[in-house]
Parts: sequence; C-alpha cells; structure tokens
Amino acid sequence: MRDTTQNSGNVRVMQEFIAYLRVEKGLRPASCEAYQVDLEQFAEHVEGRNGVLVSAVQADVSAFMEGLRGHGVESRSIARKLSALRGFYRWLLMDKRIDHDPTVNIETPSSGKVLPKSLAEGEVGEMLERTGVAARAADADGLALRDHAILELLYAGGLRVGEICSLHVEDLHLDQARAQVRGKGDKERIVPLGRSAVEALERYLSLGRPGLVRGMQRTLFLSVRGNALTRQWVWEMVKSASGTGTKASPHMLRHSCATHMVEHGADLRSVQTLLGHADIATTQVYTHVALGHLKAVHRAHHPRGKKRLRVDA
Repeated sequence: MRDTTQNSGNVRVMQEFIAYLRVEKGLRPASCEAYQVDLEQFAEHVEGRNGVLVSAVQADVSAFMEGLRGHGVESRSIARKLSALRGFYRWLLMDKRIDHDPTVNIETPSSGKVLPKSLAEGEVGEMLERTGVAARAADADGLALRDHAILELLYAGGLRVGEICSLHVEDLHLDQARAQVRGKGDKERIVPLGRSAVEALERYLSLGRPGLVRGMQRTLFLSVRGNALTRQWVWEMVKSASGTGTKASPHMLRHSCATHMVEHGADLRSVQTLLGHADIATTQVYTHVALGHLKAVHRAHHPRGKKRLRVDA
C-alpha cells in the first residue's frame, strides 16, 4: 500500500514547481500540464520503491527510464520525460531543497534527428493564391479575409499557432511592416512582414474584423461570434485550406517559412531571431532540411561541382 505521507509530500512539491513554471518562467498551461504528467509518472515510480521525489537518487532515475524502455516507450518520449526531471531537480537544487541532482550523470537517449516537415514553395503559393482569390472577391466576407490574413501571417513570420491566437490589434505595426509577438515564456520579439502579409492584414482590419468584433475585444483574429480563435480551430482551418492531397498545419507553415528562407540564403542567426528560438541548436536543424538545396547550388556553382576535371595523360 502506498504511504499517504509520501504521496502528499510529492504532490505538494510538484504543485510548487508547476506554480514556479507558470508564474516565474511564464510557461503556457499546456507546457505546465506536460511537466506535471511526467513528474507524476516518476513520482509513482519513486513511491513504488518507498521513496519521495526530494530524496530520489540516480538509480531511481535510471530504473524509471529502463522501465519506460521495457514498456516500448519511444526514445523521444523518454528524452522529454528526462528533460522534465532535469528541470525539476535543477529547481530543487536552486531552492536549496537538495544538495545533489540525481539526473546529472544520466545520458539522454539517442532518438535521431527528426527533421521538421515543410511544404514546397509551390504548395504554399497555391494555398495562398486560393485563399487570396476568395479574400479579394467583391463579395468576400470577414471570414474569408480573416483566414487569408492568418495564412499569410503564419508563412510570412513563422508564427506558432498559439502566437496567432494571442495576437492583439495593437501588436500590429503595419506602417512599419512588423508585428510584436509574445512567444514561449512570454518572451516578446519583433517579426518583420512582407508586402503580401501587410496587405492581407490591412484588408482584414478595415473590411473584415469590424463585422466580427463584439464590444471592446482586442484580440486580432475573431470567430463569427466575436470570440478569440482556439488553436484547434486554426489547425482545422489550415488543414482545410491546404487543398486535396496536402495535409498542411500551422506548424508546417512555420517550418516552411524557415526552410525557404535558409534555401534562399538566410543565415541561421536571423532565422533564430525570427522564429523566437532560445537556442541556436534548435534552428540548426534547418541546415539539414536545406541540405538538398545546398548540394544543388554547390553542383551548379562550384568549379569542381559539376563533374571531375579530366586529366590528360
């Protein structure tokens, strides 16, 4: 039988950590929930060994990971759970509740590099052209103007779906062709916008949004009832707009933005700033995505790229 004292102690320290993530680190509810699920799973493992989270040792963490492998959990998921534990124990160490981090010598499982999926430039162009035609029609309603503006913004600025949903009207500075975006951890960044995105947003603000807004709502993109859009709704809209045979998503448009910029010569630091990546290592995946394009450029322009030079005997 599980010791209720152990259980209550673990619950309390987990609640304090989640509060720290939410209030001080500014993580979104979905991220906090993911942390909590992983910690609860480890807490159950520790309690089964008659222990508590604050006294866990390296052997507890190793056994937990081995148990996950034994149940067929993928390496990527195990690595994510280990990352959650590392964050938790770093917090306990910083708060002087423990004097040793049990995760410090645990090796992260190798899961291979998962390359982000992106659309071809032609596929994005076709999607934007279809919604653009509908938005520019004489009888275009607010919903057509809104949907086209969302797609243009997703691709132009590489925004996350949550960032799209939380944008306010005052976050747009279209006279300067930019938007102020609040990303993960409530970190703000300035995102430049191209002419197509600016024009789509201007039309939505002047001709579409006034017919959707109710009262003093400041959220930029609104539903037919005047409410802020949900992430799930935006996902479904993008999927529907992508047309037959293409399963597009907001995340794919974000990756497409970055991939196409790298393919056209953008440096990684600029792409990192645009996407709001805290670590350049996250952005470096786009060097792999664009490797095929880089090889083609090398073959076309390097003096020895097209074929081997013939050496006369």
